[in-house]
Amino acid sequence: MIKNIDEKFMRAAIAEAKKAAAVGEVPVGAVVVKDGRVIARTHNLRESKNDAAAHAEIEAVRKAGRKLGTWRLDGCTLYATLEPCPMCAGAAINARIDRVVYGARDPKAGCCGSLYNLPEDTRFNHRPEVVEGVLADECGEILTGFFKEKRK
Repeated sequence: MIKNIDEKFMRAAIAEAKKAAAVGEVPVGAVVVKDGRVIARTHNLRESKNDAAAHAEIEAVRKAGRKLGTWRLDGCTLYATLEPCPMCAGAAINARIDRVVYGARDPKAGCCGSLYNLPEDTRFNHRPEVVEGVLADECGEILTGFFKEKRK
């Protein structure tokens, strides 16, 4: 169920996605929230860092862990403008994140409902709640616009 609070924090992730686009990164943004406050915010940095693992969600999970002084992010929600890939969904599971909230579905790599649903796999010892489709159109338009410009 989409809540107004989810839209508020997704807007923060969208702001990060726009920062990514401005520097030529694929426009995906992510924030981590705990106790109603953003504790980490970032965007894709793969091109900037020459690092295949520098997805917005991974960067946000890393920042949140440093801020809290622990890798265990229980009580946190991860907001991402694009459905997490297998690596990012796995990071959310391993970090013990309570909720994963995302905007646009990713039919090519999404692993929170599209291609696969890692968080619902009962074989894992932790299963975050997944909320999809928060501001999905806006999140999708940022990506579509970015790739249209790239193809010109």
